[in-house]
Amino acid sequence: IVTLAAAGLSNRQIAERLTLSVRTVGNHLYGAYTRLGAGDRGALPWLMELPEPQPA
Repeated sequence: IVTLAAAGLSNRQIAERLTLSVRTVGNHLYGAYTRLGAGDRGALPWLMELPEPQPA
């Protein structure tokens, strides 16, 4: 979930791809932000050492 979020997918897109509820995705990300020390979704690519998503 974190890798997909870091790649720029929305919670809804992640939920559809993994056949989860949007709420489940949000809960997992909330826990991941805490464990990784990420203030928000924008910090995930840096923490995961991925290139930042480019605007569409």
